[in-house]
Order: sequence, then structure tokens, then C-alpha cells
Amino acid sequence: MKIILSTSPTQTQLAAIHQGIADFNAPFLPNDTPHGTGHKFVITAQNGDEIIGGLQASIVWSHCVLELLWVNESARGSGLGSQLMQQLEVFAHEHKLHQIRTETLDFQAKPFYEKLGFSVYGILENTPPEHTSYFLVKHL
Repeated sequence: MKIILSTSPTQTQLAAIHQGIADFNAPFLPNDTPHGTGHKFVITAQNGDEIIGGLQASIVWSHCVLELLWVNESARGSGLGSQLMQQLEVFAHEHKLHQIRTETLDFQAKPFYEKLGFSVYGILENTPPEHTSYFLVKHL
């Protein structure tokens, strides 16, 4: 047996891990969505070919994990972030997902998420050092 660390995992490695955990979880967490756990997707805002904002998310069991949300500085304050989040909620409802979870740092977007109906369910102080991480959820 070998233990191998890969910073550039192959599709075969990713698929083996994904399928292994899916098989283990199946008796306890039947997948009630058309996409399996780990399905990644993005929603982008574009001006022509230029991406000026977007989000990256994934499906885990029957909820959505918002991994990244970014809006170009020139478009901040225009409502674009809210529009991206509205599209995420539409996607989540269409796929019968029960909640959206995310994480943000103290200098990032906690008030933005709270304005959209998210609530804090966890806090890690000094993570990363000298900052606080907030874990938020919105039940759909």
C-alpha cells in the first residue's frame, strides 16, 4: 500500500473518492436531487466576454454549498451580488435543495449574507490568524 498526495488530482482519483463516499452514504442519505453529491456549478455575470462577477457552488446531499462569490470592484454596490444569489436560490429551489450554506471572513460579506436571510450557525476565531470565520446558512 502507498499513500499518495496529489495537488493535481486526476479525474480517476476524484471519481473513486466521490463514488466511495456516495456508496457508503447511500443507505442513510438517499440522493433526492437530479445531481449527485459533489456536483459543482457556476453562475457568472458577463459584459460581452468579460466575466465581472460570479459564484461557484456544489451540491452536497440535499443542500447547496456556496464556495466562492466574487463581484468585480467596478460592479460592487450595483446589486449584482444579490442578482447572482437570486439565481443561486432559483437553482436550489428547482433542484429541491433544502438550504444554502457558506463561509465568510470578518472583512468579507457577513452583512451582505445576513441581509439576504442567512444566519450564522458557527464561528471560528483566529482562523485564519487575526481574523474570524463565520459559517452561515439559509433554509429554503
